[in-house]
Amino acid sequence: METPGYFLTLITFPLILRQASATDKWCYDSQDINCGPAHWKDVNHNCGGENQSPINFDWTRMRRDQNLGGITFQGYDRAPPGMWRLMNNGHSVLVQLEGETVIWNMNISGGGLPNIFQVLQFHFHWGSPTSNGSEHTVGGNQYPMELHIVHLSVKYQSIADAMKDPSGLAVLGFFFTIAEADNPNYNTILAGLKNVSSEGNFVDLEPTFRLDSLLPSTNKLTRYYRYQGSLTTPDCEEAVIWTVFEDTIPISCAQLKVFMDTVHFGAIGETPVKMRNNFRPPQPLKNRKVYASKDAIINHSAPVHVDWLTLVFLLLLGHIGALRVRSGP
Repeated sequence: METPGYFLTLITFPLILRQASATDKWCYDSQDINCGPAHWKDVNHNCGGENQSPINFDWTRMRRDQNLGGITFQGYDRAPPGMWRLMNNGHSVLVQLEGETVIWNMNISGGGLPNIFQVLQFHFHWGSPTSNGSEHTVGGNQYPMELHIVHLSVKYQSIADAMKDPSGLAVLGFFFTIAEADNPNYNTILAGLKNVSSEGNFVDLEPTFRLDSLLPSTNKLTRYYRYQGSLTTPDCEEAVIWTVFEDTIPISCAQLKVFMDTVHFGAIGETPVKMRNNFRPPQPLKNRKVYASKDAIINHSAPVHVDWLTLVFLLLLGHIGALRVRSGP
């Protein structure tokens, strides 16, 4: 049975990645190390809080929760009647439904979420030609790019009110991996990037598209991690239920390069800086618990760590074995 529709006024829609006041400068290290993430707590004390995001997902500290089952994605499988608007906010590129009032019923529920959460917008974090750029990491490993889909609890009519509630927002996180072929589902967004090169630029995308076309297939969306955290940019409000999925989204090197080479940060100096490495590093987990869904494959890609002494021993063992084979019995 489908959940009832909700009408949500989002006058403050573009402010969901809310910036600190104009007198307080924050940036990423790739712009200026003096206003990068290490200094964000000086811009807003929230950024030094106890429940900050992103985090590293450490399998040895996870608990499986059998109550974390499938999430219901309402309206993700239908193209909305309006256009998607792509914009550059000076720190990322984000996509939202055009207009001040969203009447399209697109939300998530279930999967252990305490309420229904309406889609606000989605945006990306990425690296550079020489480094990966996801915000969350898994087993200490960073992915090339990460997608965040931001949702507002239907309990609230304003983002300001939701920010006061630890469960006021729900964000879905998806990692990207590099594939040989282009992902055609991202062509519309990639084509629009040339029109949002500078901060404040926006463009309405045609044709419209289903949100689920950007994601892994529905049958893979039962494998995820859950924890309590914050927004990953100032003011770093600790009001987010995070759900980060194990299965990844494929994108080609050429497509990733379009993000890296087309869009620019907001101005700090006189010369525009390409938007690269726009991620906050993982924050301390502290006393929080991280849960794996009942279908999660918690250690499916756990890296094998071998110290150099062990490596030398294995190489010597292999060499001795080869000598025995050659010399015979």
